[in-house]
Amino acid sequence: MTEPGAPASGPRVVLGVSGGIAAYKACEVLRRFTESGHDVTVVPTAAALRFVGAPTWAALSGKPVGDDVWTDVHRVPHVRIGQEADLVVVAPATADVLAKAAHGLADDLLTNTLLTARCPVVMAPAMHTEMWENAATRANVATLRSRGIVVLEPAEGRLTGADTGKGRLPEPAEIVAAALDVLGRGGAAGGAEGDDLAGRHVVVSAGGTREYLDPVRFLGNRSSGRQGVALARTAAARGARVTLVAANVELADPAGVSVVRVETTAELREAVLAASADADAVVMAAAPADFRPASTSATKIKKDDDGGGAEVHLVQNPDILAELAAERPHPGLVVVGFAAETGDERGSVLEHARAKLARKGCDLLVVNDVSGGKVFGSEDNEAVVLDRDGGSATVPLGSKSALAHVVWDQVASRWAASSSTNQTP
Repeated sequence: MTEPGAPASGPRVVLGVSGGIAAYKACEVLRRFTESGHDVTVVPTAAALRFVGAPTWAALSGKPVGDDVWTDVHRVPHVRIGQEADLVVVAPATADVLAKAAHGLADDLLTNTLLTARCPVVMAPAMHTEMWENAATRANVATLRSRGIVVLEPAEGRLTGADTGKGRLPEPAEIVAAALDVLGRGGAAGGAEGDDLAGRHVVVSAGGTREYLDPVRFLGNRSSGRQGVALARTAAARGARVTLVAANVELADPAGVSVVRVETTAELREAVLAASADADAVVMAAAPADFRPASTSATKIKKDDDGGGAEVHLVQNPDILAELAAERPHPGLVVVGFAAETGDERGSVLEHARAKLARKGCDLLVVNDVSGGKVFGSEDNEAVVLDRDGGSATVPLGSKSALAHVVWDQVASRWAASSSTNQTP
């Protein structure tokens, strides 16, 4: 029986913690890794230990903690820790640690570990906005990403003191989700397997729009946004710059993703079209309302005392997917749609989906059979990915992240085919 606090026997994770106020949040990152069965070694910097002491890390990880290369020298920790790791996560990653990693400096145990690691590396920056936006930091981040290291985009929000802006550490749950996604994909630091979307800008829509009848009532649907969030998270983990247009999504913002919040279909359309101007791919995973009320009451609609009903006149909303596919801002844009279908007397799910693919004009269509309310709000999904050239890929029931990876694989294949065609003499 495993003793309380004893290390797990699962994948070996090194959790690097650098010296920022967000170091206390790394305790939650550590807890989530250990509770999911990972063997975690914490490697803090000397500055990090001024925020959270070594006894805390030792108690939570079940392992001794050091920050220098002189402790247990006979075990050569400055080389061994990185060599034996299956995943290295640095959270928070300060501007100082990003700079050292980019320039190959190794003046403590963490930076030595980063130099010797041959496994996937994920860094979650946290710093003041001015530091994140500084040209030196941006150059260091670009350098690290070019080497295959996944550097998540920081979140926006409250920073130290009264400051607010971009530079906040992403939520611990999202850091762990992104890191485990990278671990699941495999690949070594400096390799291409984990960052095949690097240099690409992708736009993902998620959730369900609301069309208001009055200030308190609206027409909506059951879309939770989970699949769209999974698409955004996995794209970020594979190195892309991601814009997530979230329609009434109540989930935590995925780490490393820029989030634009909208409510109505009109707002969704405006945000998606604006973000797609320089995008390489747009994935429309949101469920926009097909119709909206012809007019919206400025006051709450009252019930009649005689129990009579109320008539609502609906008008059709614009078809964002079809518009985007028809009026692409540039020819290289890959457009992906989602279709929630049920079969009926007129045809099967796939027959309806093929017709929709042709009608919409998109490159790929992800088809969900939603008979009986399947998929909505679930942690899992199954689908068939159709392409306009007649091909298809069946994705068996599994996590929504697994389906997301299949979608990005298909998108990357279209980019590669387009590049090959353009290079043909």
